[in-house]
Amino acid sequence: MRHLIDIQDLSTQEIEHLIDVANDIMANPDKYAEKCRRKKLATLFYEPSTRTRLSFESAMLELGGSVIGFSEAASSSAAKGESVADTARTVSCFADIIAMRHPKEGAPLVASMAASIPVINAGDGGHKHPTQTLTDLLTISRVKGRLGNMTVGLCGDLMFGRTVHSLIGALSRYEGIRFVMISPEELTIPDYVQQDIQKSNIPYRETRSLEEAMPELDVLYMTRVQRERFFNEADYIRLKDSYILTPEKLRTAKEDLAILHPLPRVNEISTAVDSDPRACYFKQVLCGKYIRMALIMMLLEVE
Repeated sequence: MRHLIDIQDLSTQEIEHLIDVANDIMANPDKYAEKCRRKKLATLFYEPSTRTRLSFESAMLELGGSVIGFSEAASSSAAKGESVADTARTVSCFADIIAMRHPKEGAPLVASMAASIPVINAGDGGHKHPTQTLTDLLTISRVKGRLGNMTVGLCGDLMFGRTVHSLIGALSRYEGIRFVMISPEELTIPDYVQQDIQKSNIPYRETRSLEEAMPELDVLYMTRVQRERFFNEADYIRLKDSYILTPEKLRTAKEDLAILHPLPRVNEISTAVDSDPRACYFKQVLCGKYIRMALIMMLLEVE
């Protein structure tokens, strides 16, 4: 039995296999329509989610399975004080696989140690979000035709952005990757992520200017400043509009730039950018369903 808690739990060969399967699902959906018949996914979401939760549920339903679970902690026994471990043990009696989102770092790992079925980390606080990273990798692969030999700009909240942390860990294993970190000084990449980049000998630089970095980027990964990660409302208000991507700021960008965003956006990407052919964030949403279908099949060993 395997779990997915961190993107590092998967080898690059396994990631590429998942991408291949996801591409095949897109091309031949009928072939996969009954792969998880009589299997149940439990979605245990202790904090709000639209794309991730519905993506997991849609993925399981399209595989012929069914879904149980809850969409907020208040509607579960967590409101009565039940531990994550006890919830995982209980749900293991009802389902075949768990997808868990939790505001506390490490909660899905605790669940995986107690559960008797596979557990997928669907985001834990400001720590990791491996299935969003798989979504990002599938999107980049489809749009750029490769996962190596590119300059990737990461812009916005790099301190609390779990999607950024996971994506850096994944892309650092590919040849020819270079990072440009674009953030306010208060939201720079955490030390532990920076140390991992240095250990991997990946070239990177930090800048405060999106416009200055734009001409060199092959991929631009925008993120929102996350209100829910701030203890001080004044700090959030001061930093929330640090970077707003507009058509004017894209004038110096490469013609084949890929613009990604894990969503939801607030106002860090102008809606005027949506019609730009380089905007890939809604393609990203669709890729999320297919890569999660591939992952569910892998962990349930039904391929």
